[in-house]
Amino acid sequence: MSAREYPKVALHDLSVLSVDQRKVLLQRVEENLDPFLEKAKLIIESVRQDGDEALARMSREFDHSNLQANNIAATAADFDAAFDALDADFIDVLGYAADNIRRFQQEQLPQNMWMKEIRPGVLVGERVTPIDSVACYSPRGKGSFPSVTLMSAIPAVVAGVPNPIILTPAGKDGKVDPATLVAARLAGVEQVFKVGGAQAVAAAAYGTQTIPACHKIVGPGSPWLVAAKRLLSGVIDPGMPAGPSETIVLADPSANPEIAALDLIIESEHGSDSSAFLVTWSRELAEQAIAAIPNYWDQMNDTLAGYSADVLSGNCGGVVLTPDAESAYAFINDYAPEHCQVLSKTPFEHLAHIRNASEILLGEHAAGSIANYMMGPNCVLPTSGAARTHSPLGVHDFIKTASIGHLTQSGYNELAPKVHQFATYEGFDAHANSVSPLREAAFKNGEQK
Repeated sequence: MSAREYPKVALHDLSVLSVDQRKVLLQRVEENLDPFLEKAKLIIESVRQDGDEALARMSREFDHSNLQANNIAATAADFDAAFDALDADFIDVLGYAADNIRRFQQEQLPQNMWMKEIRPGVLVGERVTPIDSVACYSPRGKGSFPSVTLMSAIPAVVAGVPNPIILTPAGKDGKVDPATLVAARLAGVEQVFKVGGAQAVAAAAYGTQTIPACHKIVGPGSPWLVAAKRLLSGVIDPGMPAGPSETIVLADPSANPEIAALDLIIESEHGSDSSAFLVTWSRELAEQAIAAIPNYWDQMNDTLAGYSADVLSGNCGGVVLTPDAESAYAFINDYAPEHCQVLSKTPFEHLAHIRNASEILLGEHAAGSIANYMMGPNCVLPTSGAARTHSPLGVHDFIKTASIGHLTQSGYNELAPKVHQFATYEGFDAHANSVSPLREAAFKNGEQK
């Protein structure tokens, strides 16, 4: 019996829901950014005009921090103090996580260049280079997230970004969370700036007196951050959509309902704007999991339990009971969750049926929290259905490719007549002339000089 009073966990029975009611379950809190866009425009313009002074003013107003314009950048002394403030055992844990993440990201790193002869004398390929400057955002609204710092900064360093920076809100004391600073140094990034929210995106886009302008910004955050990314997408690459947390736990009839309840709560404790569903076609498992959830809420502090209860009692969370396994897979693929856990005695049997999910964790030992912190794959993942077209944050987000081509005389001789026909059909004279006898004449003229 639970020691506290909680709202009832929602049970959404797909067999009795209308098409419109099912669509409601697929919606996310951040899909409607209208309440944030107009105010975000004002924030962006203020940063563009006033730079560091605007950042400090907004930090005091929004984050209740005593940040001043002259101490937006974390100093070497701040880093040293952070290492002194943390327990040595926890620093070791951060280092262990950093090592796992780095190993995974190094496996993602492609070769610097490749070329292949696709026809005699026709060589094509790609060359990989890192993006010059990227801002990695680490949120702090409901807590601190050194895990996000590791997950975003390490792939940037592995990719070879020459100027990665970290943006993270200051606390009320005007300082950066010490674990975030330790994580930054372990990742190999020394440029950390105390700024958050929409103003952080503006600072990365335009630059300020202290913060360098960047080509791209990555990392999850509040609807304010997402709104600013949308507004500034023509100035800075906003990266993949990464908003409030969301998860689907798929549990087949062989799964342990108490494990399902434990894992369902993981992402729901991030805030009332999170989403979390347990999807199953076993009514018995659904009922047992629902019964277990309040007892686990009792093991959490009131605030986090309250967040979870809000999520799991509404349309953005709870238990989705499906008629059969195929309906469960269809719901997951329509939802395209950020996190997806598969709880089953035979989890790999379900894997082929899940097409749209940013992260798929298989089996009852693969707790979402382990993946969030130190399994290795990235915990910064696309949200709001973006898993249909986007991938998890990784090395590929910090590099770009250039196509490489080289022709020998024999390769030119084969391709040029065909290109001349193509260009002539499309009506481009210069294109056609460049592969006509005019080119041969130019070569001969050059040889005579």
